[in-house]
Amino acid sequence: MNITFSLAPLISLISGVLILIFPRLLNYIIAVYLIVLGILGLIGGVHLGQ
Repeated sequence: MNITFSLAPLISLISGVLILIFPRLLNYIIAVYLIVLGILGLIGGVHLGQ
């Protein structure tokens, strides 16, 4: 039985729970996600979602 740890689902789960508890965090979570995605894209063409 292989158990692999993936960061994206864990971040999604934590973000979802935080948004449910603090709905005002939605804007900040989306902004941080987009900034990180943009920086990773500029640095080395990191492909998230594959």
